[in-house]
Amino acid sequence: MTDRYVVATDGACKGNPGPTGWAWVGEDGQWAAGAIPVGTNNIGELMGLLKAIEDHTDVRELVVQADSKYAIDTYEKWMDGHRRRGWKTSTGAPAKNVDILEQLIAAREARRDAGMPDVVLEHVRGHSGHVLNAWADERAVRASEHAAKGTASAWSSLGSHDPIDVSTRPKNGR
Repeated sequence: MTDRYVVATDGACKGNPGPTGWAWVGEDGQWAAGAIPVGTNNIGELMGLLKAIEDHTDVRELVVQADSKYAIDTYEKWMDGHRRRGWKTSTGAPAKNVDILEQLIAAREARRDAGMPDVVLEHVRGHSGHVLNAWADERAVRASEHAAKGTASAWSSLGSHDPIDVSTRPKNGR
């Protein structure tokens, strides 16, 4: 078990809706990314957060840095209320991305059932020189480009891919 681990997450979409990518990148260069043929930027952001949580069940203090206030607010403020109201927003409109929200709630509950603290979410400014966020953006954009080919896929350094060097920015380093 790891005591503390920091990951950055991001989502990307070519058009909105359109081919979508999600990613997380850890402080040690481990990463995962996925392609969704048709989605939205918000779906990419939520999927990056979800996969970061699901892929780090053995981390006691998981710190997730995201440039998406939507993803952070959804996790911290909105998803439980949406569920209590029968998947309606506070205005009575149907909640969006319910399938992902259910998975986020399940991932959070699994951590709690295992005696783990909740994930710590930190907002970072996107495209502002934050190295982990730049790498998460690079991976999410690359995944959205793959999604444009019409295939859902996922890749990870926890499988057969090499970790990345997060001591420097990616070449497209925004």
